[in-house]
Amino acid sequence: MIGFILADLRRLWAGSLVVVLLVALATALGVAVTLQERALRLGSARAADKFDLVIGAPGSETQLILSSIFLQPWPLPLMDGTVLSRLLADPRVASAAPVGFGDSFGGYPVVGTSTGLVHQLEVLAEGRVFAALGEAVAGSAVDLPIGYAVKPTHGLAELGGHAHTELAYRIVGRLEPTGTAWDRAILVPMQAVWALHGMEAEPGADGHHAHDHGHDEAASGAKAGHAPIDADAALSEDWGKVPPGLPAILVKPKSIADAYKLRQEYRDTATLAVFPGEVLTNLYVTLGDAKRVLVAVTTGAQVLVAAAILLVTILHVGQRRRQIGALRAFGAPRRAVFVIVWSELFALVAAGVLIGFSLGFGAAKFIAGYLSGESGVAMPVVFAAGDGLLMSLILAFAAILAVLPAVLAYRQSPAAALRA
Repeated sequence: MIGFILADLRRLWAGSLVVVLLVALATALGVAVTLQERALRLGSARAADKFDLVIGAPGSETQLILSSIFLQPWPLPLMDGTVLSRLLADPRVASAAPVGFGDSFGGYPVVGTSTGLVHQLEVLAEGRVFAALGEAVAGSAVDLPIGYAVKPTHGLAELGGHAHTELAYRIVGRLEPTGTAWDRAILVPMQAVWALHGMEAEPGADGHHAHDHGHDEAASGAKAGHAPIDADAALSEDWGKVPPGLPAILVKPKSIADAYKLRQEYRDTATLAVFPGEVLTNLYVTLGDAKRVLVAVTTGAQVLVAAAILLVTILHVGQRRRQIGALRAFGAPRRAVFVIVWSELFALVAAGVLIGFSLGFGAAKFIAGYLSGESGVAMPVVFAAGDGLLMSLILAFAAILAVLPAVLAYRQSPAAALRA
């Protein structure tokens, strides 16, 4: 019987191929949506794991996380620099690192920070941490060699940003891969970023830093025409001095209780403290809504494909009435005819489902690879236990779907079929 089924499928290879491709494409669409959504969740969650608490100026929590954790090129308002000094002096804080944005080079963001954050991100793969104003550490995905001179551009070059001529950074180290957006970043001393943007720490009359830069200029703007900066000047991370304004501070509390206390304390009119995980959870809700829409569209497509396959199969059974009648006339029992017709259709749908899962996995891997290359965030594409259940449900539905044409063939009279 198996030989007969295979021979029949080979004889009708064109129609069989169409059925397999329809099922494969419909299945691949749903699998790709599911796997890519899961990869985005896992990748973003792992990227945020290294950062416990983020403090910035009052504003959008989402924008604060996307800019400070995922290094998206969106300007942030500045908070008073004294916040950093307070955090470093707080016994509940294990570490606090300033971060500053606004510059780029070759499509890579140039991020100002401290040596402490470099060590917190990951161990060095080669070289050393920056020790002078003109030195930099490259992320693992930055395609620039040790010793390369980085001349930062304010903003993005493709959007008309101007090049800084006051200072060129020299790459002296490279980080191990972290699976985060920081793999595509060029890390430089925060003091150099302040100097490039005319934000040197100068105490005002009241003992505080006197800075009167506007929001856009300080966060993402620069003053052109500054005097050259000494790239070999030794780096001093004396955060006890009152620093200029800061877009964000990455804080590592000593305990979970300390984290919640700090979050509560720094959510006021002057600062905003957030847990990256909470913000991502809210984003996942939005992402889940979008996924439901895509799943509904995918399900609709799969139902249409199933209806089309069922219609074509019923017509095909009608066209094969003489063949079925001949089988019965030569002594084939009704059960054998039922099994042949059912097995042929189920085999085609099952092959389409298996190919569809492979195509969906490949499509999700391709999309995740592209997004990872653009963002630096590693997005693992993996199957879960629920995917096996989904495949089983689809195959069970295919088995039920194949019953109708098989029943039609089962009920045909041999004499009537031969007269057709």
